Amino acid sequence: MNSRDKGKRGELEFAAFLRGHGYEARRGQQFSGGHDSPDVVHSIPGIHVEVKRVENFSLYPALDQAERDRQDGQVPVVFHRRNHKPWVAIVDAGDFIKLLKEANANAK
Repeated sequence: MNSRDKGKRGELEFAAFLRGHGYEARRGQQFSGGHDSPDVVHSIPGIHVEVKRVENFSLYPALDQAERDRQDGQVPVVFHRRNHKPWVAIVDAGDFIKLLKEANANAK
């Protein structure tokens, strides 16, 4: 299987993961068609999703790509999964603190 097909499968799989948790989600390029489309279009406000479904994961290049591709005001989050492992979310520590502060402010 080529890397493009595996990437497509990962994006579809992650969109299904989000839908399973109650969010609207679909693969980005299948509808928008452009190379600048997000990997997954979803209903989580303020988050840019970058999906990496690979065995050999390069952390900082993935974070750099998410940062480049995000819209203004979005927090870039990389979601990664290897075979037989759960999805993990990777976010810059500063952005994580920002998300915590927002969550705490909304909980009050």
